[in-house]
Amino acid sequence: MILIADSGGSKTDWRLLKKDGTIGQAHTPGFNPYYQPIDHLYNMVRDSLVAQVGDEPVKKIFYYASGASSDKNKALIRDTFQQFFPGAEVEIDWDLMAAARALCGHEPGIACIIGTGSNTCLYDGEKITHQVANLGWILADEGSGTNIGRKFLKEYLRGKLPENLAAQFKARYPFTREEFLEKVYHEEKPSAFLASFMKFIFQHVKEPYCYQLVYNSFAELYEENVMRYPGYKDLKVHFTGSVAFYFSDILRQVANDRGITVKNILETPIAGLALFHQKDIA
Repeated sequence: MILIADSGGSKTDWRLLKKDGTIGQAHTPGFNPYYQPIDHLYNMVRDSLVAQVGDEPVKKIFYYASGASSDKNKALIRDTFQQFFPGAEVEIDWDLMAAARALCGHEPGIACIIGTGSNTCLYDGEKITHQVANLGWILADEGSGTNIGRKFLKEYLRGKLPENLAAQFKARYPFTREEFLEKVYHEEKPSAFLASFMKFIFQHVKEPYCYQLVYNSFAELYEENVMRYPGYKDLKVHFTGSVAFYFSDILRQVANDRGITVKNILETPIAGLALFHQKDIA
């Protein structure tokens, strides 16, 4: 059996590839070793995976996560898995590699993540060869939910939104200016709070203001990231993430206006990862 995990801040998607060709799945809370003790991962595996695996030996584990880049964190994660699945080969990599493998497979391309945050890379079919610097939501994260939500909130608080749109937003989020600022500058996970406005924007995307806001943010993503990769016009560009998935029509339109070819757009990479790692069962 092979275990595959795509772990984000809020949830982890699992696929269990079995020798008979069947595929099991599980969903557990997210885990980031920078913010949570390793006990969280230990309890998650013990409570949610061990019973599903049963007696079939686990040959390999592929664990992808945004907080798994340092050698120290990789060692903690590897040791945790091997307590339950001794002898399993454990490969740990970051979420951008998960996106590249799920979206591009073994073909060269440009892989992009657009969810709460955003990230991109150039992939040669085996490894990531180049990455435009990821500067986080305060400085960059073009096209992301946080980036778009921040712009939307700024214009709302400065009275720049169309009146009907502002009234509907106020009914949904009846906060004062001071309460909004408190949530952004003093409460936990301000990026997630800003990105939460994407549901409202999606519900009103036919409003010219919302459409243009999303269009312009995606244009920034292409111009500041995708179009900086050599040969981008000759490569297929792929996306994963909730914002990319739900606003895919606009994402494709912006690309078309710039002569860029967009191919795969997935809400999450886990199905593509299962397909990519089918070869590892043999």
